[in-house]
Amino acid sequence: MTHSAALSGSPPVRHRLRALTFLAAAVLLVAGAVATGMANATPARAATTGPCDIYASGGTPCVAAHSTTRALYGTYNGSLYQVRRSSDNATTNIGVLSAGGFANAAAQDSFCANTTCVITVIYDQSGRGNNLTQALGGGAAPGADNLAVATAAPVTLSGHEAYGVFIPAGTGYRDDSTNGIATGDNAEGEYAIFDGSHYNGGCCFDYGNAETNNNDDGNGTMEAIYFGNIRVWGYGSGNGPWIMADMENGLYSGQNAGYNANDPSISDRFTTAIIKGTANQWAIRGGNAQSGSLSTFYSGPRPNVSGYNPMRKQGAIILGTGGDNSRGSDGTFYEGVMTSGYPSDATENAVQANIVAAGYSTSSTGSSGGALHAVGAGKCLDVPNATTTGGTQVQIYDCNGQSNQSFTHNSTGELAVTDSGTTDCLDANGKGTANGTKVIIWPCNGQTNQQWTLNSNGTVTGVQSGLCLDVSGASTADGALVQLWTCNGQSNQQWTLS
Repeated sequence: MTHSAALSGSPPVRHRLRALTFLAAAVLLVAGAVATGMANATPARAATTGPCDIYASGGTPCVAAHSTTRALYGTYNGSLYQVRRSSDNATTNIGVLSAGGFANAAAQDSFCANTTCVITVIYDQSGRGNNLTQALGGGAAPGADNLAVATAAPVTLSGHEAYGVFIPAGTGYRDDSTNGIATGDNAEGEYAIFDGSHYNGGCCFDYGNAETNNNDDGNGTMEAIYFGNIRVWGYGSGNGPWIMADMENGLYSGQNAGYNANDPSISDRFTTAIIKGTANQWAIRGGNAQSGSLSTFYSGPRPNVSGYNPMRKQGAIILGTGGDNSRGSDGTFYEGVMTSGYPSDATENAVQANIVAAGYSTSSTGSSGGALHAVGAGKCLDVPNATTTGGTQVQIYDCNGQSNQSFTHNSTGELAVTDSGTTDCLDANGKGTANGTKVIIWPCNGQTNQQWTLNSNGTVTGVQSGLCLDVSGASTADGALVQLWTCNGQSNQQWTLS
C-alpha cells in the first residue's frame, strides 16, 4: 500500500481422483489428531502432515512457507529462522524438535540468555529459497526496517514453547528475488496466522505478494493479506480489525472500495486469515486458529476499479509492511504460506483443521511462572535494580532472565517475585482503583489488590479494581513505569507469562 493518511488511526498434481483421495484422507487424519490432542496432554509432533502437504494433495503446492513456530511439511527437518544476539552479533539457526514438529525454542532461550536477540531470517520451508530478511527502504519510507525482537511474542503449541514474530511500526521483512511466486494474473493462495489482538489503524500490516522494487507501481501490483482496522479504503462490519486484501492503492473487503457488511471484526486471539485470487475472482476467508472451521467473508469478482483486472502482480514477498514499505502498522505473525494455483475451499478447510490440531495457546503447561512479557514493547516486567523495598513501582526492561523478572502466578492469583531470598507480590498501591494507580511490589498479604487474572485475550487485570496492567504512555523504553488503567485493547496492555 502507499503511505498516506493511513498512518493516522489507533494510537499507541496430481490426477484429480488421486488428489481427492489424498485430501479426504488428510481431513480424516487431521480430525483424528484433534480428537487425540484432547485425550493426550502433549503430542510429540505438530501433526502427521503439515499444511503444505495438504495444499500439495489439493494440486496447489506451497511455493513459500514461513513459520517461527513449527514445520509446515510433515518431513521438514531444517531451520525455521535465524536469530542474532546483541552481545556479540553472533547468529544461530533455530530448527525443529523433530521432523515435522515444533520449534526448538529452548535453543533460542539458551543462545539469547542475558542478552537481546532479533530475528534476522525467516526461512522458506518449500525449498525454493524464498527467505524473508530485513526489508530495505521503499517509496513510502527510506532506510532499512527494524528487525523483530526474538522473545517479544512467546506462545505455546500443544504445550511446546515457541516464539512468533512481533512487529511494531517500523519493522518489516521482504524478499524481492523470489522463485515460483505468482506474477501477473496467475492464480495463488495465501494464509497466515496472526495475533487477533495485536493491530492498529496504520498502513500496512501485510503478508503476501508485492512489488519487487519496493515502490507503489499502481493498482493491481499486489495481492497480500492485510490485518488491521484502518478505514481509509475498504472496511468491514464493526470497529475491526478486519481481514482484507492489499492490492495496492486500496485495501479491499469486497468488490467495492468501501464497506462489506459480511467482513466481520475479528475477536479471536489466534486468527487464520486467507486471501486467494485467480482470473477475475478472489476471496477472503478466515476463522479461529484454535477451534472451529473457516468462513467465507467475500468471494467474487475483482475490484470494480481500473487496474485490478487483470492483476499485475510482481511476485515479491512482504511481511509487516505495504508494498512500497509503508511501515506504520502493528501485528504479530506465527506462520504463513503462499501457493501456486487457486486452492479449493475443501483444501483450505483441511489446512484449518491442521492448524487447530497444532494447539496454539498463550497458556504454558506445568509451571505458571516465568517472565511476564510486555507484548507492545518487546520487554519484560522488571523490579528495578532487583530491590526488595516495598512500595517500589515496577517497570519494563530488556528481558535478561534474572530473578527480578521472574514471576509466579499462583493458585490464589498472586504474581510473586523472589529475589535475595525475599518474596514480594505485585500490588495495586494503596488498594487504588483509579486510572494511574501505581503497580508496586509489596510483601504478600493475600488481599485482593494483590490478586491478578491472566486473561485469554492477553490482558492482566486486577481482581479488586478490574483495571488492566498498563505500560505508561504506551512507552517502549527501558524504565517505563507500569500502572493500572481502564482496559482499552491496546498493545501496551498485552502480556504473556512464559
